[in-house]
Amino acid sequence: MLAKISKLVKALGEFIKNNINNVILFIIVVLFILLSFASGYMIGEYQQREPIIIESSK
Repeated sequence: MLAKISKLVKALGEFIKNNINNVILFIIVVLFILLSFASGYMIGEYQQREPIIIESSK
């Protein structure tokens, strides 16, 4: 069991070494997405507006 985990960690390390530019780009994109979502959520909570009510006319 421990040998399998060690082998997996070794393979993961090799993957990261071979693709370091893509890994860094992926991390930057994910952080940017999370920052955008968090800022939008905080602005939405800060602006306590009245809800829009749609009335249908018949």
